[in-house]
Amino acid sequence: QLQFVESGGGLVQPGGSLRLSCVASGFSFHAYAIGWFRQAPGKEREGVLCISSSDDITYYTAGVKGRFTISRDNAKNTAYLQMNSLNPEDTAVYYCAASDLCSGYRYYYSSWGQGTQVTVSS
Repeated sequence: QLQFVESGGGLVQPGGSLRLSCVASGFSFHAYAIGWFRQAPGKEREGVLCISSSDDITYYTAGVKGRFTISRDNAKNTAYLQMNSLNPEDTAVYYCAASDLCSGYRYYYSSWGQGTQVTVSS
């Protein structure tokens, strides 16, 4: 039973930073890629970036490379999304999920947490 708990979202001003956490359970965390997705109102859930089981990072959303980075702590079954230089276009609910291999396509992921809201506004 895959389970994900996202946290760390909140309200931040443009240019600010947030660090999101994703605590996973129900599977062998270290053996899977972890992807971060986001969904804004009226838009489909989009892949943002992913970290493989060997710590390779792939970016899927244009404009986040250089601002966002993903990491993982296998001992804690936790993945992180560090977001810097946030802008209002980053406002969305952020989700994490696991896949055999990194993918920015949401259908490669079967289970999702509740997500954590990130709001970037003045």
